[in-house]
Amino acid sequence: MHRRFPVIYILLLGLLVGAYYYLNQRAQSADADITDVAITFAPEAEIAYLFASENGTPTSIRVESQAGEIVELARNAENAWALILPIEASAEQGSSEAAASQLTTIRISDRLPNISPKDVGLDVPAYKLTVKFTNGVERIAEIGVITPTENGYYVRIDGEIVIVSRNAIDALIGLLTNPPYAETPTPPLPTP
Repeated sequence: MHRRFPVIYILLLGLLVGAYYYLNQRAQSADADITDVAITFAPEAEIAYLFASENGTPTSIRVESQAGEIVELARNAENAWALILPIEASAEQGSSEAAASQLTTIRISDRLPNISPKDVGLDVPAYKLTVKFTNGVERIAEIGVITPTENGYYVRIDGEIVIVSRNAIDALIGLLTNPPYAETPTPPLPTP
């Protein structure tokens, strides 16, 4: 009887080692299959921007509303931002530069080649964004309505309708109600 116990233990140990190797090989094979599928079927999405960087940096930004409000910023001879409209004035450089930087980072999240401009508010755009760049190119983006998910705007640029981030556009539209005027010192009140 004592001779059977070591044999049984050796057989059980052999079965456990065999099961371990079998299961380990099976898991590695499954991981390899998943990796192969992910590489095969996950193409990299192309990142596209509303205003291409090959145009250079913005030198002029004009935002117009359908109601007739206009704000326009442009770089002056000293390469500093200045307000042109609604009135000529010095511009706050940080806010103006932030708006220019915002323009070059607006990503296109979707392209809609088969949609009617009327369906997305582009028959009469709510806003028009005109940007001039250092290479002399002028680009115009017409802004329609907010998407049903409320996280983007429908925009037409170069005849193509796309969706872009609502946050990016709202920041630029905000220039209409809050132009980046440079703070001017308040003159002292006359003393009596």
